[in-house]
Amino acid sequence: MTNYRWTVCALIFFATTINYLDRQVIGILKPLLESDLGIGEKAYSHIIMAFQICYGVGMVIAGRLIDKFGTKIGYFTAVLLWSIAAMGHALAKGTLGFGFWRGFLGVSEAGNFPASIKAIAEWFPKKERALATGIFNSGTNVGAIVAPLAIPAIVATWGWQMAFILTGATGFIWLIFWFILYEVPEKQKRVSSAEIAYINSDVEEQNETKEKVAWSKLLKYRQTWLFFIGKGLTDPIWWFYLFWIPGWLATVRGTGLDVKAFGLPLAFIYTMTTVGSIGGGWVSGFMIKKGMTPFRARRVSMLIFAALVVPIVFASSPSIGNWGAVSLIALAAASHQAWSANIFTTVSDAFPKKAVSSVTGIGGMAGALGGAFISYIAGGILEHFKKLGTIETGYVVMFTIAASAYLVAWIIMFVFRPKNPRVELD
Repeated sequence: MTNYRWTVCALIFFATTINYLDRQVIGILKPLLESDLGIGEKAYSHIIMAFQICYGVGMVIAGRLIDKFGTKIGYFTAVLLWSIAAMGHALAKGTLGFGFWRGFLGVSEAGNFPASIKAIAEWFPKKERALATGIFNSGTNVGAIVAPLAIPAIVATWGWQMAFILTGATGFIWLIFWFILYEVPEKQKRVSSAEIAYINSDVEEQNETKEKVAWSKLLKYRQTWLFFIGKGLTDPIWWFYLFWIPGWLATVRGTGLDVKAFGLPLAFIYTMTTVGSIGGGWVSGFMIKKGMTPFRARRVSMLIFAALVVPIVFASSPSIGNWGAVSLIALAAASHQAWSANIFTTVSDAFPKKAVSSVTGIGGMAGALGGAFISYIAGGILEHFKKLGTIETGYVVMFTIAASAYLVAWIIMFVFRPKNPRVELD
């Protein structure tokens, strides 16, 4: 049996890395944009909201289009468009310009996760999906690691505009490999019949039809709404980490750190999230191999990772020191990625492959719109306490929200779980 499915996983991993590299650039440049272009906390939050609202709308549209046209064409189109949008940021001169290109980036980057989860469902049996999802999802962390290491050097040498141009251009390289290497298993000549049989070894999925499923039908199922709620409550916390932790390092923990000094602490945080992403997928996969049902394994794993986020409430305590605080952020962010690897997999556990991308898009929309809301809240809270000269108090409030979000989401998903977790579509 060949292992071509892991080649597919690698392709998705690199696309996700590029996806997060492109979106992370503006977070790294936040202090520079404030000093050079006068973009303050509220204006910055509006730019981020433009991305998140468009990302949320794009999630639903992308999920539907990818289910309709297939993973190969859908993913290719998404990466092409978001690479153009990422490079377009170099043309921005102020808040309005950044808002436009950020919105374009959001609606196009929305195709990444619906396409990725659908590809994993096409290429992996259930017992490997959480691990495969954890591996490709770790690309979010690698992108976030590369950004603080590479962006300052690019800015110092060529200016902030070139940071957007060079990172955006990497997507065009990926497109070549995707076009050459990707097909669904049945059309991929490099795959053995034994591997195809292994991929299709889930009994309940062997007789699935290929007809598309209407949104209105998907919204009738409790599983769709629980995924929607789970993503809506927890994804915003990740958005907060991604776009505000560099500012937290500069204003609260860095005693005036500039963009050149972000590399090491941010690289440490996102290195740990890589461990969390892959480890989170491995944990539930290990439980399944030991005899747990996939649904129970995901649920137990998600409770563990929800609890591990809670210590972030102490991140603003002056007694733990800068690296102690950074370590708590790293633990919380790693736990988010472990949670994410499992909550994504609940979709392919519960729904037939023909509906996976659409449901993923619905949940992704919830996460992005929740992210827009948290950006609005964060911008207002931090601006308020900044004027009072106590911006660290604003971060205490935000970290308290982060600490509780996952447990609230888990409780809702547990209490309202359906008796029959598997959806049978006509």
